[in-house]
Amino acid sequence: MTKINSQFDDEALVIACQTGNRDAMESLVRKHQRSVTSLLYQLAPDWGDTSDLAQEVFIRVYRGIHSLRNPKTFRSWLNQIVVNLFYDELRRRPRRLPTVSIDAPIESDNGESDLVREIPDPSLKPDEQSLVQELDQIIKKAMAQLPEQFRTAIVLRELQGLSYEEIAVSIGCELGTVKSRIARARGRLQEVLSPYLEREEKKAVNGN
Repeated sequence: MTKINSQFDDEALVIACQTGNRDAMESLVRKHQRSVTSLLYQLAPDWGDTSDLAQEVFIRVYRGIHSLRNPKTFRSWLNQIVVNLFYDELRRRPRRLPTVSIDAPIESDNGESDLVREIPDPSLKPDEQSLVQELDQIIKKAMAQLPEQFRTAIVLRELQGLSYEEIAVSIGCELGTVKSRIARARGRLQEVLSPYLEREEKKAVNGN
């Protein structure tokens, strides 16, 4: 019998899960646990229980995987479960304006930078590293202040790399709505970032 591990592609793992292979389910969890936790953190940076919510995601995966008709769509289906859980939690928890302290440490549950794709060059000078960290904080704060629907769309597009079509499936809305939400989210982020970028540009021009 072939030993199942996380090196198998998702389609093979899902098919194995649907035939009752427990190793395949464990492999799926190991393969996607970090990305699920990261996505939940990006959607709700002010929640302190994203690791627990990630476990709930995989409980839902376990319960529903036999009903997944097309194993090739597992990643989109998984993202849909994450988004659905996020909105379930939003309805359950007390409503309040999401905020992130500007003094909060720049870290996530998986130890990776969540809101910038590039890892800062360790050879950067101290003042350059400070600028990178400051920008990261500004982006993180701006993302947290976006309405949930806008934040969900922009996170799935810019941080998870999903296509517009995949996002539409994940959040259950029309393609045009997805494009509109992403455009509006980008506009709001640009409004927040522009003063900072203009300030740094003036500093560079003046040699400060």
